[in-house]
Amino acid sequence: MAEYTQPQAQAILRNVRISPRKVQIVLDQIRNKPLEEAIAILQYTPKAACEPLIKLVKSVAANAENNHFMDVGSLYVATCFVTPGMIMKRIMPRAQGRAFRINKRTSHITIVLKEKAA
Repeated sequence: MAEYTQPQAQAILRNVRISPRKVQIVLDQIRNKPLEEAIAILQYTPKAACEPLIKLVKSVAANAENNHFMDVGSLYVATCFVTPGMIMKRIMPRAQGRAFRINKRTSHITIVLKEKAA
């Protein structure tokens, strides 16, 4: 017996050059929020992660409207999470011939939108 699954739209942004810890702070603010409220929060939050997240949320909304024929007015951020991507390893010269490593971290961000049950 097949269970009914609620339609959902998702988009994944890979290899964003920002640390997952910094992205997670912003994602916690928009989780389970309506689409319009999530976009407003991202626009007025002064964090570096907000710029790529706004583009990603708008992309998911476009996927929902055009590919899954969902009503944009009743969408909400059902799931959003970040996972670490590749780490670019760089070297910083230090005193007395030493070299310290600098890890430039990247993120994979996933956002899922669903319709509210009417």
